[in-house]
Amino acid sequence: MSLFRVILSIIFPPLAVLDKGCGSILIVLLLTLAGWIPGVIGALVILNKDTQAPRYNQPTYPTYPTYYNRTRCEY
Repeated sequence: MSLFRVILSIIFPPLAVLDKGCGSILIVLLLTLAGWIPGVIGALVILNKDTQAPRYNQPTYPTYPTYYNRTRCEY
């Protein structure tokens, strides 16, 4: 999160989250219409969110050859 984005989120929050997607823009726009402070807080939260979420559920593939997966009866 750069200083420019923080200043932009204080001045006009929806413009600061322009590249984060349509949903983020709409959420921050609605929060800004409800009040300026909730819009600023919403923009700062979205900007502070990590863009690369860790992938804990990604499949792990074996590093050994597939012929080791045979049972005793297949040999």
